[in-house]
Amino acid sequence: MKNIVLIVALLAFSFGNAQAFVGEGDQKFQVGANIQDYATGINVSFDHGLGENISVGVSSSYALGGSSWIENLDFEDRFDLKARFNANLGNVINVDENFDFYPGLNLSLKNFGGHVGARYFFSPGFGLYTEANFPLAKYDKDSIDIHNQFTLNLGMTFNL
Repeated sequence: MKNIVLIVALLAFSFGNAQAFVGEGDQKFQVGANIQDYATGINVSFDHGLGENISVGVSSSYALGGSSWIENLDFEDRFDLKARFNANLGNVINVDENFDFYPGLNLSLKNFGGHVGARYFFSPGFGLYTEANFPLAKYDKDSIDIHNQFTLNLGMTFNL
């Protein structure tokens, strides 16, 4: 079964014909799961291309459930909103025109952090993405905040 899934994935990657990041004016919308130590939730993000390898955008996460102590958290503790800056390096590393690798920085309601992501498009409008987020500076060092830890996002990406 694993071999069949691997073969299908490789064929899908090889037959895809889309461009991952085209530069100025390019727009991407992503939606997926947000996975972290104390909670799982949903993540949505939007990126807008400013230049050949630069994009800016917004990202938001909402923790749905997880540890027993998360049940007592209010909306503002579960929600985070980030402004983000990406360096889209897919055409620089030149793996495949359907692949984009993007390290970046973000400024959120909870912290200042960084992220490293990758997306692959199977068609001109649809692909998959993964993104790792990590805090660099927390606003309140004493608070235990579910958004002030390493998180992983996995999901779908769309060209707009």
